[in-house]
Amino acid sequence: MTHDVIGASEGRPVKARSLVFDLFGDYLRYRGGEVRLRHLVALLAAFDIPEATVRVTVTRLRKEGWLASRREGRETVYALTDAAWTLLDEGRERIFQRAQGPWDGQWHMVIYSVPEADRGLREQLRKKLAWFGFGALSSSVWVSPHDRTSQVKKAFADEPAVRLDVFRSRSEGTSADRAIGARAWDLDELDRDYAALLEQYRPRVAAYRAGEVTGRTALAERMQLVHDYRRFPFRDPDLPPELLPESWSGRRAHDLFLEAHGLLREPAVGYVDDVLASTPAVDATVDPEADPGAGDVPVAEAG
Repeated sequence: MTHDVIGASEGRPVKARSLVFDLFGDYLRYRGGEVRLRHLVALLAAFDIPEATVRVTVTRLRKEGWLASRREGRETVYALTDAAWTLLDEGRERIFQRAQGPWDGQWHMVIYSVPEADRGLREQLRKKLAWFGFGALSSSVWVSPHDRTSQVKKAFADEPAVRLDVFRSRSEGTSADRAIGARAWDLDELDRDYAALLEQYRPRVAAYRAGEVTGRTALAERMQLVHDYRRFPFRDPDLPPELLPESWSGRRAHDLFLEAHGLLREPAVGYVDDVLASTPAVDATVDPEADPGAGDVPVAEAG
């Protein structure tokens, strides 16, 4: 029985470009790593994304260097570039994995210096530090309980304007460590948002376990789930348990995310396979990169 628990529109709106990346990351990578335009149009129809928007989106992603295209007869076939796969795999690791084992009590510190003229580069550095789980003790001093300084240095190795000094240190003890965590991250707000995610998805898990969510709905819900959860790794430093507030919702939310994602896998993958095997051909004679109607699609839709 098909059980429509939630429509994709009930969560945070998902942009077409994000859906394209997620389709490659969770599905298409295991099915040759490429997709025909008509199949991509059919898959994104599960999110009510119109064909014109799909065409604009893939054109932009190709021009930005995230997609490569080739012609196969009268059809266009798309694949992610190496740069896109690297970005996707890095994001997947941050979303799905959590630190294991006891904490050694050491903080890993990055102190950076970027010229005032390179404000855009400074903002890029700050976003990357947050992505790797660092928090700001001050504007240029960032800390993490995990040793990811080498990843930060590698990310900016080709930017001579960025100077990075890295250190390892210990505080005066657990009380000081907890104070550092509270200063570097807004844990109370993060906990409230985790609790809201639990409240949103916990009622649906019973239907997932019973196999009541199938087909197009399973694909839409699974991808909406990833979209709703992926914002947390940008904000959550994955602190050791001894540094977290009591009744922390983060671990419970992560466990629920993994369970729901796993339960929806089979029906979502089945729907993708059905689409790839049976989608009737659309008008493949129109080059998506020369579509005269592309300019009529709002930028917000094409995202």
